[in-house]
Amino acid sequence: MTGTTTDTAAGPLVSSHGAPYPHAFTRAEVGWLPWLAPLAVDELTERHYDGLVDRPRAGSDYFRLLARDPEILRARTLVDKDIFYNTAEGLPRAERELAATAASRVNGCVFCASVHSRFAAHYSKAPDLVDRLLVEGIGAQLGERWDAIVAAAAALTATPLAFDDSHVQRLRAVGLDELEIADVVHGAAFFNWANRLMLSIGRPVAPPEELS
Repeated sequence: MTGTTTDTAAGPLVSSHGAPYPHAFTRAEVGWLPWLAPLAVDELTERHYDGLVDRPRAGSDYFRLLARDPEILRARTLVDKDIFYNTAEGLPRAERELAATAASRVNGCVFCASVHSRFAAHYSKAPDLVDRLLVEGIGAQLGERWDAIVAAAAALTATPLAFDDSHVQRLRAVGLDELEIADVVHGAAFFNWANRLMLSIGRPVAPPEELS
């Protein structure tokens, strides 16, 4: 993490960063820098690790910053993991990630879009379609099923009231059952919130290939 710091009542404030921003949405590995200093690894206690849920997350500035409130972080992480990893029933993993990518694309969260588009591309084996969403936005033509998922996610992201029965009927028309529709809602709604958190406490950094 680069930049200058100033102590505030809330903790050290990272007041400036010199690293370049990404120039576009991408599946490449976008970096992220926090505005507030995260906890140092040697400051983490077992309470913090319990909040992280997965100990390797201690290597992330983002999670070490959220670990300042470990109980909230634990609740957030368990919800996240259940939405995206609990695929015994409901929507396939690729389309859960697609909903999160669409929400991140609408919100302008380049970091989150990069993460979830990589997963969507990997699990769907359709990287060209995922890239089309990143480049063209939610109006991209991705096929009837994916278009319905993206439209529903985008409506939820704009405002929950924009999501209505027409979106549910469109999802049913392309073959989604009740559990799968619920997964679209969960993936989009969770990342609508997560995008706004990430955008308010830090900012993205261009992937290495943009710097060469």
